[in-house]
Amino acid sequence: MPTTQVAIATMKVAQITKPGADFEIVDREIPVPGSGQVRIKVQACGVCHSDVFTKEGQWPGIQYPRVPGHEVVGIVDDVGVGVTGWNKGQRVGVGWHGGHDGTCLECRRGDFRNCRNRKVPGISYDGGYQQYMVAPVEALAAMPDSLGDAEAAPLLCAGITTFGALRSCGARPGDLVAVIGVGGLGHLAIQFANKFGYKVAAIARGSANATLAKKLGATHYIDSTSSNVAAALQQLGGAQAILATAPSSKSMSEAIDGLAPNGRLMVVGADSAAIEVTPIQLITGVRTIQGWASETPADSEDTLRFAELSGVRPMIETYPLERAAEAYARMISGKAQFRVVLTM
Repeated sequence: MPTTQVAIATMKVAQITKPGADFEIVDREIPVPGSGQVRIKVQACGVCHSDVFTKEGQWPGIQYPRVPGHEVVGIVDDVGVGVTGWNKGQRVGVGWHGGHDGTCLECRRGDFRNCRNRKVPGISYDGGYQQYMVAPVEALAAMPDSLGDAEAAPLLCAGITTFGALRSCGARPGDLVAVIGVGGLGHLAIQFANKFGYKVAAIARGSANATLAKKLGATHYIDSTSSNVAAALQQLGGAQAILATAPSSKSMSEAIDGLAPNGRLMVVGADSAAIEVTPIQLITGVRTIQGWASETPADSEDTLRFAELSGVRPMIETYPLERAAEAYARMISGKAQFRVVLTM
């Protein structure tokens, strides 16, 4: 008797086969979720600068081939054994926090984002540059229906990072808060800061972004090429918080003296150079420098709900999955206005 051929369902993925390699669009078998996992039909995935860790092999222990992507919006397509509380057809998001072990000291204290064995989508397992992906339930965030797929994706990394830093910066409504950078992170930070009720000073190089910064909610614009940033902030009364979104340690160093007493420099822009500050600068005024990383899916949900209610939205450029290489190159160029998103 003839053998019956069973068709294997496949999907398109954009993968990296080795560090520094170009993107390859290939067909793979659609994955099956394991215990405690769901399968997501991806609708959109943001292209984040942190995807360079996968593209260039800059994350210790990363295995290839690997599919990048940690700003994922999609629909639960299937659930694995033991999954409760998440249903087929439900809209979900997956951000940088892709899972935790639940057993290390940090997890036992509820500090899941500092889990010693944390997982990152697109690094620890295949991320959202594909039509279907599998993720553990502890990585899932519920999505508000009113947010579109492409506009919601960047909120799961750039959004949650700036939102979390601002709500933890110690400033109160009416205080001056400065944002260094009017880019992928900065344009969201300005909006969030304005909606939090802060008086916002946007800081950037040149005057090109002055009009946009005001439109996004900045009360003041400081051109760092023509002004002493710290002096300008002190003329405004001093910043209770400075959120450094641009990856420039030099810009951060130049702004520190613009902090008000008890002011805090919140660092989210990653730069390998050192921030230059003297002990006297910190002791005088009891100033603080604090790093801030992306948070958990519960915090993603806070970010998404606040964006839904307040009207905060990212400015995006969209590309189809098949043009992942072009989308990534656009992001790397720094010329995107301001976040790049893949759509499926």
